[in-house]
Amino acid sequence: MSDSESEGGVPLIEAIFDPTADTKKRKRGHEVDGTQDPKKAAKKAKRKENKKQKKKDINEDDLDQELGVNHAFERMDSQLLADYINSRTRLYGKDLSTVELDEQFIPTRSIQDSSSWTKPRTAENLAAFLKKKSGNKLHPTDAKPTGAPHTLVVTASGIRAADVFRALKTGLPKQGIQNPNVAKLFAKHMKVAEQVTFLKKNKIDFGVGTPERLTALLDQNALSTTNLKRIVVDVSYIDQKKRGILDMKELHESLIGLLLRKEFVGDEDEDGSDLFLFY
Repeated sequence: MSDSESEGGVPLIEAIFDPTADTKKRKRGHEVDGTQDPKKAAKKAKRKENKKQKKKDINEDDLDQELGVNHAFERMDSQLLADYINSRTRLYGKDLSTVELDEQFIPTRSIQDSSSWTKPRTAENLAAFLKKKSGNKLHPTDAKPTGAPHTLVVTASGIRAADVFRALKTGLPKQGIQNPNVAKLFAKHMKVAEQVTFLKKNKIDFGVGTPERLTALLDQNALSTTNLKRIVVDVSYIDQKKRGILDMKELHESLIGLLLRKEFVGDEDEDGSDLFLFY
C-alpha cells in the first residue's frame, strides 16, 4: 500500500469555490458572454464542482498532535460521519461516474452514533469506549467456530494496530474482561498464510488489523463474521504528518472496500444497521 503524500489529504475539507465571485475571464482578447457552447458550459460546471471538493486548510484547533487525535470526529453523529466519509470518497473518486460513486457511499444506517463519548479517543481509552458502547456484549465467544470475533478494530497501519493491540490487552481487564482473546491481524505480525492457519485453529474475541489484511483474511474464509457485533474504525488517530485513515487515497479506498462488503452492510432491506463504530 502506498504511503505517498501525493495520495494524501487533510481532515475536514472545506469548499473553496465562492459562488459570488466574478467568474468572467478574457479569452483571446474577447469577453466571454452568456451564449457559451453547452459542452463548454458543462465542462465549466464540472470544474466548479471539482473545486468544491478540493482541500483548503487543516483545522488546527481540532488536530491534537500531542495525543495524536483529530477531535473533530467527537462531534459527528451518524449522519455527519456518513456525509464526511462520503465527501472523501467523492474527492478521491473524481474519475468515477455518478452511479459508481453511489455504490461507494457508506449508508448512514450502518453507523452507530458515538458522539456521546466525551473522553479523548486515544488507544488507551478504547477499551472503556467499547465497554460503554457495548454494555455486557463483550463476553467471550464460543469455542466454535474458530476465527470468529465479536469485535474488529480497523487501523491505518501495522504500527498503529500494534499499539491498539497492546492497549486492548491491558485495558480490557480493567473493564472486567478477563484474559481477553485479542488477535493481531496485520502485516507486521504474520504473513497471510500464517494468519489463515492461526484463525482456522483458534477462537478469537477481538481482532485488530488493517483494511487490506482483514480483506485478505475474509476473502480466504479464514476470518468468520458469524459472531461479529461491531466493526470499530480508528478514525480519530492522526500520525506525525496529521493524516488519519481517511486522508490517504489508497488507504481510504481499501477501507471503503472492506466496510461495504455484502456480509457487513448487505442490501437496503437487509441487516447491517449500527454495525460500524467510528472511534
